[in-house]
Amino acid sequence: MGTKKGLYANINAKRKRIKAGSGETMRKAGAKGAPSAKDFKDAAKTAKPKKRKPTSPASSRGRRRTK
Repeated sequence: MGTKKGLYANINAKRKRIKAGSGETMRKAGAKGAPSAKDFKDAAKTAKPKKRKPTSPASSRGRRRTK
């Protein structure tokens, strides 16, 4: 059995279905079955960390420091 998809994966999948013309609509905030603020807060805790762009030492070569 696979792992469950996350909150944002489900939201993006629904938006994709809506765009394709499924006739579905997104639930309004506070409606029964809609994700709550706590759900979004919990999803943020499990989010993957952003990848940093590596900085190369060559990028600082040739620059002169000014006083």
